[in-house]
Amino acid sequence: MNDVLPDAGALWSAVESAAQAVFDAYGYRRIRLPVMERTELFSRSIGETTDIVQKEMYTFTDRSGDSVTLRPEATASVVRAGLSHGLFHNRQQKLWCSGPMFRHERPQKARYRQFHQIDVEAIGFAGPEVDAEIIVMSARIWERLGLSSPRLELNSLGTPACRAGYREALQDYFSAAGDVLDADSLERLRRNPLRILDSKDPRLGELIAGAPVLSGYLDDDSAAHFKRLTELLDDAGVEYRINPRLVRGLDYYTRTVFEWVTDRLGAQGAVCSGGRYDGLVAQLGGRDTPAIGWALGLERVVELMEEEGCALPQRPPHAYLVIAGDEARRRGLGIAEALREQVPGVRITMDCAGGSFRSQMKRADRSGALLGLILGDDELANNALSIKPLREDSPQMQCDLEKAVTELLRVRDNSP
Repeated sequence: MNDVLPDAGALWSAVESAAQAVFDAYGYRRIRLPVMERTELFSRSIGETTDIVQKEMYTFTDRSGDSVTLRPEATASVVRAGLSHGLFHNRQQKLWCSGPMFRHERPQKARYRQFHQIDVEAIGFAGPEVDAEIIVMSARIWERLGLSSPRLELNSLGTPACRAGYREALQDYFSAAGDVLDADSLERLRRNPLRILDSKDPRLGELIAGAPVLSGYLDDDSAAHFKRLTELLDDAGVEYRINPRLVRGLDYYTRTVFEWVTDRLGAQGAVCSGGRYDGLVAQLGGRDTPAIGWALGLERVVELMEEEGCALPQRPPHAYLVIAGDEARRRGLGIAEALREQVPGVRITMDCAGGSFRSQMKRADRSGALLGLILGDDELANNALSIKPLREDSPQMQCDLEKAVTELLRVRDNSP
């Protein structure tokens, strides 16, 4: 687990702002969820045999004797909330949420045991159009952030019925190579052989490359759904690669699965992953309801922005208020508030450290502010402020508050 310090926080805010702007443009509404749920929610939705449930969840017994878990992902919580509050009853929902998730896994670059995700869910939509929409939304976020390296990979897992035949074929194939499989893969072979395809063990690369391909086992409806999705992405100008080995690690996925991957973050290159989960709502006690979603890893996207050198607009204060004298210090806060009210969006930093006029001016310069606003005894006597441009060669001037408002409007409207 780690802290996010103010310098890095600017990148976090950029990702969050870009995502929210895209969600607003596409009509997705925010839902806020608790970080802790009953353990059975995740064991039922994610799957008892998954590594997450077996090895990674932070689970404990509370004072009432109930087993509770810090959420390892958000989709199950979104579905639980929707069922609890009747959001899916004869209604379709386009939702998003964000916040911390928790998994006790081996830390890697930009992967932590408390990590943060932005999560999108479209519930109640059966056609491939919504699949394309949420993928296009993720592409728009990369554009807003100036990221160039994420690449889209697609696959279809089909339905549980057509996966049954594929599972048998995988079991036969991997059983013949049992001496090559590691302990985890042998366990996956017994419980769910599709998960062997998701192994990152380089020793299994050649074996996995020769495994049967799921596309040969898709039913007609799943194949048509996937074909239409690729046509929609082509029409939208979103490039992709069909990856027949792409699977998802959670039991609830069906049909469309996808990942945005990069080679800039080491072996674990996924920065956004998602897919369809048409059976999850019914699995958790609701009616059969189609759904699709994705989750973006904030830490990994921020790390990628740093790797790619994405430049963020600098947002220093528009003005820094320097205060000289006891009476000026008493009245400074009120004057700063009056200016903020008259110039919405202006950024004014008021000096709260005190000290000499010279030391305050040094702090004003270091802040990056465009203007120094000076309030002293002379200014108070004239109901005025002195304004000193800090980034251009112009003389200091004393002016009334109305003129100060005009100057603040000028710098606000001509800076990021």
